[in-house]
Amino acid sequence: MKIEEVLSRAPVIPVLVIEEVGHAVPLGRALVAGGLTVLEVTFRTPVASACIERMIAEVEGAVVGAGTVIDPAMRQAAADLGCAFTVSPGLIEGERAEGPVPLLPGIATPTELIAGLAAGFDHFKLFPANVVGGAGALKAYQSPFPQAKFCPTGGVTAANAPEYLALSNVVCVGGSWVAPADAVRDGDWDRITRLAREAAGLRRPVAA
Repeated sequence: MKIEEVLSRAPVIPVLVIEEVGHAVPLGRALVAGGLTVLEVTFRTPVASACIERMIAEVEGAVVGAGTVIDPAMRQAAADLGCAFTVSPGLIEGERAEGPVPLLPGIATPTELIAGLAAGFDHFKLFPANVVGGAGALKAYQSPFPQAKFCPTGGVTAANAPEYLALSNVVCVGGSWVAPADAVRDGDWDRITRLAREAAGLRRPVAA
């Protein structure tokens, strides 16, 4: 599956920091039940790899990837786990679009975007989106970089996601609001499914 296919499956990609392996499968099922089938499990906890393995094996309909990938070894590790994609907060030196698993690299400046395009990438994570200009920055990128498409992440919420999704160069957004830490901790999977369903309804406005 190419990165553009992954990103186009839903308007929101949940960014998941999972602290307990036992939460992985019910969390994944709750999100998929709400219509969010692309799940980014960040490599920020000691149990992340085990969570990814469980989700891939047990969450039907999920497209599972790894986030916070910051070096080539982590990209390879994600491929070995069976991830469908990887996400980095920045550009990884020496990495190109071709590799063991599709990579969505992060950029924060036009200079980084130019470097990413030169490395063969055409889809990027704008990060941290709310700090580096948000929707205004992405609007400014449209003319000089028409070939670049984005998944803004960082400070994206249910309230401001529609502003991003209205832009022609935004394919989807990444966010953690669909899986609040307290809901995960309490096992409130129904709440997470409701939030996912609302997020899945955030489609790009149809031109008149």
